[in-house]
Amino acid sequence: MNLDALREWLANLSVRERNLVYGAGALAAIALLYLVLVLPFTTTTSKMASRVEQKSADLAWMRSQAPHAMAAAGMTQSRSGESLVVVVDRTAREAGLGTALRDQSPSGNAGLRLRLEAAPFDTLVTWLANLQQQHGVGIEAATIDAAGPGLVNATLSLTQAGATG
Repeated sequence: MNLDALREWLANLSVRERNLVYGAGALAAIALLYLVLVLPFTTTTSKMASRVEQKSADLAWMRSQAPHAMAAAGMTQSRSGESLVVVVDRTAREAGLGTALRDQSPSGNAGLRLRLEAAPFDTLVTWLANLQQQHGVGIEAATIDAAGPGLVNATLSLTQAGATG
């Protein structure tokens, strides 16, 4: 039906019929707007709200399980959220001990065993103090041998403060 035929059809209707057609058209337009605009928005909003709720529950569960997973992996976290291995490696390199660092291996549930060769003694002591003060890393055991003037070879067992190993 083209537009001219529709206008002619409406013109041939009585006033009462024409008003009923306009009213039905307005109701149809409102229903269409509701179905096209409002309903998808409210459905999407409720789906997003339930998804956020589910993700929050998942996050809470993951946070509660993180200590168990880290203990199983033999890691602890520093105050900055990094694992002990990452903190030790990063701070050793920052302190200039990167070339002296030879070996790192997990020790128990919360410890780390490492070996340094030909490390400057003063730098080593300063680095260990920094680890303890800024990152809560404690020295469980240390063996330090002279390797030359001002240089040492060290075998260290480190643990995260407050961790059980």
